[in-house]
Amino acid sequence: MIEKTPFDLGYAMPAEWEPHEATWLAWPKNSHSFPGELLQEVEKTYVKIIEELSIGEKVNLLVDNEEQEKKAKEMLSESKLLVPGNVFFHRIATGDIWFRDFGPIFIKRKDIRRNDVGYTHWLFNAWGNKYDEIKPDVHVPEKMPLRGLKGFNVPVVLEGGSIDTNGLGTFLTTEQCLLNRNRNPGLSKGKIEGFLRSYLGAINVIWLKDGLAGDDTDGHIDDIARFVSRDMVVCASEDDERDENYNALRENFEIINRAQDQDGNELKVVRFPMPKKAEFEGQRVPASYVNFYIANKSVLVPIFNDENDKKALEIIGKLFPGRRVVGIDCRAMVVGFGTIHCATQQQPAE
Repeated sequence: MIEKTPFDLGYAMPAEWEPHEATWLAWPKNSHSFPGELLQEVEKTYVKIIEELSIGEKVNLLVDNEEQEKKAKEMLSESKLLVPGNVFFHRIATGDIWFRDFGPIFIKRKDIRRNDVGYTHWLFNAWGNKYDEIKPDVHVPEKMPLRGLKGFNVPVVLEGGSIDTNGLGTFLTTEQCLLNRNRNPGLSKGKIEGFLRSYLGAINVIWLKDGLAGDDTDGHIDDIARFVSRDMVVCASEDDERDENYNALRENFEIINRAQDQDGNELKVVRFPMPKKAEFEGQRVPASYVNFYIANKSVLVPIFNDENDKKALEIIGKLFPGRRVVGIDCRAMVVGFGTIHCATQQQPAE
């Protein structure tokens, strides 16, 4: 007997702006991501993220041990915005903080009686076998307190940052990542689309080309293009023709402008600025405003002390008039090759 897939059962991945039960994160640690004094700055960034999230939803925070939990609680206790009753600690050790990529991807099914929330557990190979020390993070979903939620194991490598959806079956991704031979070398584009359909409800996949320079994830979509409504996408755009991102972002913008949604309708596309080139010890890092996170009451936007910070916040404010737009300084966090969206994962409300 062939086991039914989530799609067969009516499950699909909701859009990020749909109501959350909670947001999941893992407290930062001094690994390869944040050497030296950078860790202290990232911890402060996390306090800001958590306090903002706690205003509108539960925050499930993974900590490695008792010592780390104590430190996190002490730092959070100094916050004037934090809603303490909305923050829950779970002692589950992780090798890194990029929870969206190794954590579960949640799905939801609607029926006559109730809304069922489930989750999918994909394989994680540390972005194409780049970091052996964090490969064990593939087991984090197995340790999470997800009792009562139906889970589905998927024998395919996929990171949450490599996909984005409008909640109606249209997904964005990149060829650079999902077709990379360091992920699933035996799978064709068609087979990958089949897994996206079976486990996340993707009925229409829009394939962009390449991601940002300096992105060690091989082109995650959440740095270059995101859905902000059922029919609208924001797309990163580089104005400097000399920048190495210029051609790739222009090509992606053209692809989205030609794309259609699940019903065959054209998408509305909003150009989104890029901050100036960011580097750490001579290596480029993927600074991008597109790595924002849509919470229940707010939109958290990474900023970089750049002249385009204000412009990015203004655009997001117009796109999400019912939510507070909060700029969070991510100059330290981006040294680890990610920012707010990479570190978070939404659990839909039932």
